[in-house]
Amino acid sequence: MLFIFVTCFSFILFFRYSLPIKPLPPWACEMRLLSFYFWKDLSILFPSAKFLKKTLSINFNSYMFSTKTTKKINTLSRNTESMMTEGTGQEKVEEMSVLDLPNLALECILERLEPDGLCKMACVCTYLKDMCLSDHLWEGHMKKRWGRIIGSTAYKEWQLHIASRKESNCFLAGEKGRGLLMGYLSKLWPVMLVRSSSSNHGDSKKMKISSPQPPIDSIVSCYRALETGKFWFPAQIFNREDGHVGFMLSCYDADLSYDSHNDTFQARYPPHGRRAAAIETGVTWDRLRAPPVDTSPHDLHISDCLNDLRPRDHIEIQWRRNKQFPYGWWYGVVGHLEACDGNGSYCHCHESDAVVLEFNQYAPGSRWRHTMINRRHHREEGNEADGFYGGIRKLYSKDEISMWQQFWPAEILE
Repeated sequence: MLFIFVTCFSFILFFRYSLPIKPLPPWACEMRLLSFYFWKDLSILFPSAKFLKKTLSINFNSYMFSTKTTKKINTLSRNTESMMTEGTGQEKVEEMSVLDLPNLALECILERLEPDGLCKMACVCTYLKDMCLSDHLWEGHMKKRWGRIIGSTAYKEWQLHIASRKESNCFLAGEKGRGLLMGYLSKLWPVMLVRSSSSNHGDSKKMKISSPQPPIDSIVSCYRALETGKFWFPAQIFNREDGHVGFMLSCYDADLSYDSHNDTFQARYPPHGRRAAAIETGVTWDRLRAPPVDTSPHDLHISDCLNDLRPRDHIEIQWRRNKQFPYGWWYGVVGHLEACDGNGSYCHCHESDAVVLEFNQYAPGSRWRHTMINRRHHREEGNEADGFYGGIRKLYSKDEISMWQQFWPAEILE
């Protein structure tokens, strides 16, 4: 009897506490076949068996009810979904990830993003990072944002900047020539594996091994260096030193650094003789231009337009106070000789070797009003009193002329 009790009690405990965890085994349904007399005989021997029978019946009936109810709900939901699908005539469409798009379609989307959008997309996953930081996507942004003030001189300066950075990281060189520090930092880029609904399509995109940071000679690196102000680049500034009267309608070379907080630039002018380099802040975009020629501000520009100069032509000419100062470019026009009455039908000024240059921003009678150069043998001309005139550029573009004229002073200068 004790053996039967222990066996039955162990079975009841197993049956009682295993129901909420996992479904009943197949033989559990055979419990219905237990004889009523079995429970009656057991209750005679052990009065507490009545309670066990009642508990077992309640749990079993509850389980069977819940199982049947779940099956009915699942069947009803499937029928409802199939009816909705048949009613609309549409098939169930699986969810689609952006990485499931063809490369051409994905590139078309990325080309329409602004720089901040590209940077955010580069943080999604490794594959998008490689696409978003590629040069061909940043060429347009670079040209649109910086093209007007970044010229060949600034590009050469950027190449020197790259070379110096590479040399400074030589001692950290690791495998494949990358610095150990840069290799470590490249692993800190945010990476998320975007899960596609398709199990086969785009696996190579989602599981691609993390690539290094964009190389320092890439366009995005240059763009970032300009935006953060870490790269000082050469450009030219109209009316330097905040429109000082002594620099009206002039354009001087300077090194610039962008200030993103104020959307302006800080300018650092080259030294003038014994004078220290001048610093100017708050330089606005409209006062800047890329140097039109590669001539250093300390060198004489070789004039190649002297034979083409005619009265009323717009020009800019190099001028400096003394030989220790760098050149600046000054705006002027070609005038008529004193013997010419200015009548275009009878004017022969272009046939003369003498060329009159006029600076009409100065009042008549001012020593800065006009000067004269020799068309055939022009070099640097002038003296310590009036300064030295250097090379000449003829302005052919209306945009260049209008840029100069927008800085015309409100009053005639003395």
